[in-house]
Amino acid sequence: MKKSIFLAIIAAGSAIFLNSCKKDVEGRTDDIPALNPANIDINAGIWKPILLTGPTEFPVPAPIAVNTPEYIAQINEIKSWQTDLTKEEKDLVKYWGAGAVLRWNEILRELVAKHNLPPYQNADGTYPFPNANNPLAYPQFPFANPPYAARAYAYVAASQYDALVAAWHYKKLYNRPAPYVTDPTVQVLIPRSALPSYPSEDAVVASASVEMLKLLFPGDQDYINQKFEEHKKARLIAGANVRSDLEAGEVLGKSVAQKFVTRARNDRAGAAIGNQTLWTQLENDAIARGEIPWYSLELPKRPPMLPLFGKVRAFLFDSLTAISLRPGPPPSTGSEQMRRETEEVYNYIKNPTRENTRIVHFWADGAGTYTPPGHWDAIAAEDFIKKNFSEVRWARNMALLNMTLMDAGIVCWDTKYFYFNPRPTQLNPSIKTLTGIPNFPAYISGHSTFSGAAARILGHIIPERANDYDAMAKEASLSRLVGGIHYKSDCEVGLIVGKNVGEYAVSRARTDGAE
Repeated sequence: MKKSIFLAIIAAGSAIFLNSCKKDVEGRTDDIPALNPANIDINAGIWKPILLTGPTEFPVPAPIAVNTPEYIAQINEIKSWQTDLTKEEKDLVKYWGAGAVLRWNEILRELVAKHNLPPYQNADGTYPFPNANNPLAYPQFPFANPPYAARAYAYVAASQYDALVAAWHYKKLYNRPAPYVTDPTVQVLIPRSALPSYPSEDAVVASASVEMLKLLFPGDQDYINQKFEEHKKARLIAGANVRSDLEAGEVLGKSVAQKFVTRARNDRAGAAIGNQTLWTQLENDAIARGEIPWYSLELPKRPPMLPLFGKVRAFLFDSLTAISLRPGPPPSTGSEQMRRETEEVYNYIKNPTRENTRIVHFWADGAGTYTPPGHWDAIAAEDFIKKNFSEVRWARNMALLNMTLMDAGIVCWDTKYFYFNPRPTQLNPSIKTLTGIPNFPAYISGHSTFSGAAARILGHIIPERANDYDAMAKEASLSRLVGGIHYKSDCEVGLIVGKNVGEYAVSRARTDGAE
């Protein structure tokens, strides 16, 4: 297939996919310079991986020598692609040149936003559930709610990181230079780098991402594969990699990702939805404690969102630690404190200020968006771009952030369904929220927990921004109170719990060898 035809197919497919999304995804960074790391982190092959037993767990064979006919033929392939480059081809190089980890995180955010749409009820008043075994049936799998999204971000980022640690080991071991170094007549459409090109870091990231995304979004495999081919072609056109660099990276990334696929299939997320017996038991248990139980305010009532997500296997700690991070109980639903907190919510809603309305909508992250964890990924990406991190450091930092967000979601959901506390709108029907009413218990606030966790690890990664991240987290938390969705105690305790989860990520960061 001629390259012009190939690129036309890619452009058409991308347009179809993006038009299928309910709304444009904010946070995409199109017009940024190519990644040009301040430090190539040549010794990253000794950093501590997450699931790999070590960087050599999956052997990568030695590359062919640069003076062999086969390598020279691969150089000539690049030159063929670089003949009479079109604007579309140059744009392709520019897009992917911004960074592999960045672009695949953006693709993941697009997929989350596309699928973050709860299904409409059946004629009999029951609600259908997405089925991973039949992903194209209505409702299309998955429903990318916040816990599911946090898990998706974590698995993709963690697999990218482990694959790159292994790649960096082999880069330093084999030390094969980039094609533009071995043949100065190759055009260089990206910043030059002293980093060895074998195996290709871009192919490693792309391959690991593809394997995870096929598991997480099985109905979007054509689009995912299309982006993969686009990414590899961009590296050839740019003069960054020869074909064998890409092939070695693809095999390595896929092999590493399979460890994460195996873990994901056995992390208990598949059972997180529960069943009617469990849903009824949660309500009865709250009543038995003398409390008013949470119930769905949707008509007809929708089953609670992922009541067993709190039992999903975390990345940063074991299940007993997850339980130990569960906070003490909320104010009793019959207490004077709960009455005052409910009245406080009502007063905010009765007299909304322009500033409160602004922050409610800025942090809403509801249906059709990439969810609160994705919002923090977008915040992190904007700051990481300015730091000129290497791909492996990008991956390490995104893995730390997203494992923290997933594990914060686990502790938060465990807390929500342990206490099964009602929303303010349930205790006072006069409260009309400034945004929707999430279909799960109130205590503790998910936004607050996610945000407290994200602020803690990001403040460690970029310490000069720590106060800014804390301020963002507090604003995100406040948005749920002034929006009528949560009580003050939900928000305050959620921030504390999130920060406590973030401390586990900071502890890992301090001992992973990257600092």
